[in-house]
Amino acid sequence: MTRPRRARSAAPAPELTGRQPAELAGPHAVELAGLLTELTTRLLSADNFVQALERLAAFAAGAIPGAVRGSIVLIGEGGPLTHAGHGAAGAAVDEIQYAAGTTGPGLEAARTRAMVTVPDLAADARWPDLAEAARAEGVRAVVAVPLDVPRADVGALSLYFDAPEGPGADHLLTAMALANQAEILLGELRRRDALSSGATVDRAIGVIIAQRGCGVQEAYDVLRDTAQRLGLDRHAVADRLIAVAARNA
Repeated sequence: MTRPRRARSAAPAPELTGRQPAELAGPHAVELAGLLTELTTRLLSADNFVQALERLAAFAAGAIPGAVRGSIVLIGEGGPLTHAGHGAAGAAVDEIQYAAGTTGPGLEAARTRAMVTVPDLAADARWPDLAEAARAEGVRAVVAVPLDVPRADVGALSLYFDAPEGPGADHLLTAMALANQAEILLGELRRRDALSSGATVDRAIGVIIAQRGCGVQEAYDVLRDTAQRLGLDRHAVADRLIAVAARNA
């Protein structure tokens, strides 16, 4: 599925953050390259897609000074939200925002395809439910950077801070660089998952043909009908069928 991409909003100028330029220095180019390399290694070595999201949330929170939580949300076409987070402060904010699935900085960034910066979520009138949770947890500034994962999802990487105004321009650029790299890596993991799922279904079809002595199309129909009857995805049924066949071999 191809989606039009909007130009992402430029990071705010350093003077808008209320901090001195010396405090805003982001990583040197070599350091940024090191961050991107480490992120690549961590995500591509994940056991599954969900673990990769959890690693991305943790890595981003650790890479941006002052961040107390990293949060990832993905919106698949016609499916439920996928969410992962790291850091205790802000967990309730995520729970409220993503349980409702309607509004908040992360969802706004995902749907508008533009970076959303919130100087103080605890005082922001746009999201009163989130403001209350933010005050209770000590969350102040929020930055949400859009993620566009090829093959399925749009989403956002959100960073929560325990001080108002949030990061300076250099660190915002670092967050955007991490998000851009993550898009490529998560797209690759989605591609691998699709190949793996297809191979699993093919193996299950072979098992059905061997057991029933039927043709390929009939085997696909059996798999589809079984998945509908059990209320499961056909890949889950295929996994179970292969596991049973292996035990009985």
